[in-house]
Amino acid sequence: MEEQREALRKIITTLAMKNEEIQSFIYSLKQMLLNVEVKVVGESWAGELDEGAGGPRSRVPVPLLRPGGAERRHAYEDKTGPCQPHLRAAEPAGCLHAGPGELRGASGDSQPDSPGHGPRGFSSGGVTMAPAFRLSLKAKVSDNMSHLMVDFAQERQMLQALKFLPVPSAPVIDLAESLVADNCVTLVWRMPDEDSKIDHYVLEYRRTNFEGPPRLKEDQPWMVIEGIRQTEYTLTGLKFDMKYMNFRVKACNKAVAGEFSEPVTLETPAFMFRLDASTSHQNLRVDDLSVEWDAMGGKVQDIKAREKDGKGRTASPINSPARGTPSPKRMPSGRGGRDRFTAESYTVLGDTLIDGGEHYWEVRYEPDSKAFGVGVAYRSLGRFEQLGKTAASWCLHVNNWLQVSFTAKHANKVKVLDAPVPDCLGVHCDFHQGLLSFYNARTKQVLHTFKTRFTQPLLPAFTVWCGSFQVTTGLQVPSSVRCLQKRGSATSSSNTSLT
Repeated sequence: MEEQREALRKIITTLAMKNEEIQSFIYSLKQMLLNVEVKVVGESWAGELDEGAGGPRSRVPVPLLRPGGAERRHAYEDKTGPCQPHLRAAEPAGCLHAGPGELRGASGDSQPDSPGHGPRGFSSGGVTMAPAFRLSLKAKVSDNMSHLMVDFAQERQMLQALKFLPVPSAPVIDLAESLVADNCVTLVWRMPDEDSKIDHYVLEYRRTNFEGPPRLKEDQPWMVIEGIRQTEYTLTGLKFDMKYMNFRVKACNKAVAGEFSEPVTLETPAFMFRLDASTSHQNLRVDDLSVEWDAMGGKVQDIKAREKDGKGRTASPINSPARGTPSPKRMPSGRGGRDRFTAESYTVLGDTLIDGGEHYWEVRYEPDSKAFGVGVAYRSLGRFEQLGKTAASWCLHVNNWLQVSFTAKHANKVKVLDAPVPDCLGVHCDFHQGLLSFYNARTKQVLHTFKTRFTQPLLPAFTVWCGSFQVTTGLQVPSSVRCLQKRGSATSSSNTSLT
């Protein structure tokens, strides 16, 4: 089809050029008709007539076409009998063909001056005229050159043989086959017309918090994915910081793009939270989803508090400003405005309560950290209390100070874990089932599972000393984690002693 389109473009370009050449040729013919003369080779034409055409044939006068020239030619033929065949050759006859550098008669050849032939440029049964009129089409002229005819039959057949592609129909998205899982969305669609010659598809999507059809006034722009060859596509590596996603697809052939499909909205369940800087210990610098230990943090805060107080007295920790700037998207504090952790409880909480459903997030900590802990806690956790040492918190704890240990802690009970310490931990909380599981985020190997009954809403909880960590939220519960939970694997059941 691309070759046919290219051929059509060439034909149209050629026709345009030939049209200009035809117009130029017609103009030249008009000038010739106005300036026509009878040229005599050697002596004058009148002298030749008086002498009875006694001169050689090579000196036969050549009458060019002009108004009334036909009558003079016939009169001349009557008086020059021997030269009659050559004079007849002066009249254009047959079909004119384009030639290299000249326009030839039907005979298609040009003869030089020689005895038995006419003047240069004349041939038996035809005439050669210059300048040349080049045309790849078949052209015919009338006897008196009053009009020019060009045969477009071949070009017409080529144009009629072209098959123009229709505009593709709008695809139909199949919600039953589409899937949202493992931070990926697989979208499946079909074409209502099976005979459509589709070259590729274009997919557009955007995040939203509104269920149902897309809204006209939407802050999120459409993201575009082009060049899709199949009738399905999988978006990978997504972060679901909103509840839903809108999708639409259009089909394209080599000529034109069709209309978009009816947009659909898919739910993208995920747990999104930020770290609550107002709860963090003064030695922790909180930046949205990352925390870094700052040994001078508390002293700096005390100095600022004294300067603000103006009397040299240390301001109450309740009035101390929080380290770090909270994210503008952060939800209200889960601790209800309680004061920050202090003493040796180097803790910070998340800002979103867990009161139902399944949730998953991951934590990557610096291996050089002296101590690190990750888990969940009730918001009633005391400001002096450490994770895992009270009945209000559950955690996994890594200790690199004095001796290396990897343990699970709850209510001041400790269980040593016989597993390599991963650099990235996955946390899965099923509130209604009372399950809190920890995984190697890379291999999805179960490290430990707490089984209990949660009596209050939970908050993600973290602790770090002389180190740093970073949290990844907006993740869906991995399929492998769901499968392990449903099977009730041996590893999970054997690690439920701490309740």
